[in-house]
Amino acid sequence: MVNEHYPEFEIIWFGHIGDGNVHLNVLKPENLAMEEFQRECSQVSQWVFEIVQRYEGSISAEHGVGLLKKDYLHYSRSALEIQIMRQIKLAFDPQGIMNPGKIFDV
Repeated sequence: MVNEHYPEFEIIWFGHIGDGNVHLNVLKPENLAMEEFQRECSQVSQWVFEIVQRYEGSISAEHGVGLLKKDYLHYSRSALEIQIMRQIKLAFDPQGIMNPGKIFDV
């Protein structure tokens, strides 16, 4: 799908397929402005996360969710799971001083 809509994008697939962690890295074409590239990658991300959701996968791997994917957490975690994550964060960090604003604001 990505190749069909964005033939000028070079896509690097890598990761540890044996445990189901596949990473997607889209390289910016030289002649494309960064703002346009980011806008287009946002669409690509949406497609990828919808596929992940359909197959009950996860948007995070061994490194956690990360800043770029935190807004997409709902694709692989239910509202209840996200609420439990917030409660765990609050239990261990009631002052919100560890990695403030990274995933959850306390």
